Amino acid sequence: MLFKDVTTRHLVEVADVVTLSNPYELTVVGRYLWGEEVQDPEVFDKTELCFLSGEPLPRCWHDSRYREKEVRRLRCGTEAQEKGDCHREV
Repeated sequence: MLFKDVTTRHLVEVADVVTLSNPYELTVVGRYLWGEEVQDPEVFDKTELCFLSGEPLPRCWHDSRYREKEVRRLRCGTEAQEKGDCHREV
């Protein structure tokens, strides 16, 4: 897949889509696309990549805690409060 490096605005080719979409991996191996020769692989921080349109990568691709607020909200509902499972700060 092709992406754009946010800092340099150069195209980056990422072959391993599984690592790219894994929120526990903060980096991905890719290659810059410039010139006629194939560039050496480099490690890219996923937060420094974006789609070609300029849209950032989905948060669930680089943040393993992206659903923490939702889980806490569901867990700390009325049922969890009655059981004493939820610790709310006052």
